[in-house]
Amino acid sequence: MKILLHICCGPCALYPLRTLRSAGHDVTGFFFNPNIHPFQEYSRRLEAAREMAAKEALPLIMHDDYDLEGFLANVAPAPERRCGYCYASRLKAAAGMAAEGGFDAFTASLLYSRYQRHDEIKLLGEEAGREFGVTFHYQDFRPGWQEGIRLSKELGLYRQQYCGCIYSEKERYLPKKAGREG
Repeated sequence: MKILLHICCGPCALYPLRTLRSAGHDVTGFFFNPNIHPFQEYSRRLEAAREMAAKEALPLIMHDDYDLEGFLANVAPAPERRCGYCYASRLKAAAGMAAEGGFDAFTASLLYSRYQRHDEIKLLGEEAGREFGVTFHYQDFRPGWQEGIRLSKELGLYRQQYCGCIYSEKERYLPKKAGREG
């Protein structure tokens, strides 16, 4: 199959890319991540995706769109539901690009992470696929978690320390106070 792989970051794309290629698929990468904040983090991940693509000889479609205002407008009223918005917006963009580019299917490196909600990603990917008339290729890439980490370190890629949005950055770095939940 000719598959479009949505790439959230270079390190997370390595294992899915190699797995898809080893199954005989023709893979093209697609970087679209307007939900990564702050801008310096977005820039680091964008550069790491480019670097990974160059090292892996991966054709890469770049949709360089930093949209802090759009993200906040959609999630500020209910930040606890931000992941669903994040997944849906990126999967819809990938499905649209896959349909426009004549791909047989699309998938996402989000399916590599042990920290993402696979059931929700699968459901939203299938919905986006139906909307754009292209198949969502679900594959659980989590068994390659350690292999992906090893590969990204071996290639010297920038490895992020949080999921990507400003809320996940806060959860990662804000010191926990005694008696405060979360």
